[in-house]
Amino acid sequence: MSAGRQRTASPPIAGSATSDFVVVANRLPVHPAEPPSRAWEPSPGGLVPALSGVLAGRDGVWVGWSGEIGPRDAPGTHEGMRLRSVHLTQRDYDEFYLGFSNATLWPLYHDAVRTPTFHRDWFHAYRDVNRRYAESAAQVASFGGTVWVHDYQLQMVPRLLRELRPDLKIGFFLHIPFPPRELFLQLPWRHAILDGLLGADLVGFQVPGAAANFSRLARRLSGAKGTTSSIEYDGRTINVGAFPISIDSARFVERAQDPEVRARARQIRADLGDPEVVLLGVDRLDYTKGIDNRIRAVAELFADGTLHPSKHVVVQVAVPSREEDDHYVSERRHLEQIVSEVNGDHALVGRPAVHYLHQSLLMDELVAMYLAADVMVVTPFRDGMNLIAKEYVACRTDLSGALVLSEFAGAAAELKGAFFVNPHDLEGMKEAIVRAMTVAPREGRARMLRMRRTVLRHDVHAWASSFLGALARSTGRPRAIHAVQPSAGATANG
Repeated sequence: MSAGRQRTASPPIAGSATSDFVVVANRLPVHPAEPPSRAWEPSPGGLVPALSGVLAGRDGVWVGWSGEIGPRDAPGTHEGMRLRSVHLTQRDYDEFYLGFSNATLWPLYHDAVRTPTFHRDWFHAYRDVNRRYAESAAQVASFGGTVWVHDYQLQMVPRLLRELRPDLKIGFFLHIPFPPRELFLQLPWRHAILDGLLGADLVGFQVPGAAANFSRLARRLSGAKGTTSSIEYDGRTINVGAFPISIDSARFVERAQDPEVRARARQIRADLGDPEVVLLGVDRLDYTKGIDNRIRAVAELFADGTLHPSKHVVVQVAVPSREEDDHYVSERRHLEQIVSEVNGDHALVGRPAVHYLHQSLLMDELVAMYLAADVMVVTPFRDGMNLIAKEYVACRTDLSGALVLSEFAGAAAELKGAFFVNPHDLEGMKEAIVRAMTVAPREGRARMLRMRRTVLRHDVHAWASSFLGALARSTGRPRAIHAVQPSAGATANG
């Protein structure tokens, strides 16, 4: 055992409000509004609704970064949750977030769709920021409490937190894919990442294949023993499993049935010229989402006459993402050039072939888009889950609509009524789009019914309950617990 493993536990800060349940995620559920406002707004993304109800019901604490560089704290509470800010400097943001998290781990974990970059300084920043998150969690968790750590930015937190607080029950969930051996072995700091994850009592993934990848690597590289679902390491038992995340299905159903939202959907179709078919893509602007290949496929369908702008309309929403990163600036320019070429070649006056929106949508506008679309096209090269596909299905309360879905999205394991595609295969993608557009009504309803049953039954609340139930049942415990005062330099705000 290393010297670091012999550190004793840091108890909660004396006199501070602690909680039996703590969530640790890269971002808090709030972010600063655009300057000059000093207000705070709810953060977008699926994790916030996924966890807000769980935290509020348990008087929990959410530990994370506010999204603002510098020492400014987020509000102390938000919608019944207590918040604890971890501060990032500009260097932290550049090296921990843009660097190691998103230029090293993100591409590596997504099948190396783009070549990952390996820099020692970035890894050092990643380790140091992970330690800051762990120290913050250690100071707000009650003795014997539960801490749930989330995603690829914080893979070293479980081990660092266990060194500080061996009394805690620690769970970790990875929202993105976990790579196979031949990719993960490229990472120079592979042992440190695996050791970090093995600090948890339960390590969760979106799909069984990712869980199996992790278990095999842990046994090969760390000397761990066991099976895919149970690993013996460092005198402890670590459970491993798949827990596919979902959405707040009831909320999407409720918005989809709202008369004003339905009226907005009709208006969207009217604004598009009342076409026979609306094909929709909604993605975060990211090179893993396969948007360019999707646009190329529809371009070929326009070119061969299968699609015609007087009858068929494509709407692509590209939600802004990591706009400070040069790679994402380049991706935006690349995509906008492709869209421009398609419209230049195939649009009619007043009838673009592809309507392109580079913007975020409020929930009601997004739901109206889902209702207006006859075919939802979700074709990532690799995705941990993809909640957009599930949101579309939840909104189709009349069982209309069709889903074209990449077989490399985690959601493909559950949404068996979709038309599956290999996003690298343009011919196959074209065929799937045409099949979805022309599916017989009876078959289309049966497919959508099958998918809706899955999405409504396995919602986000069932996901959280499943993971936390498995974590509560986990039995791995350290051999001894000794509480001491927090180490010097562990500040109240991390």
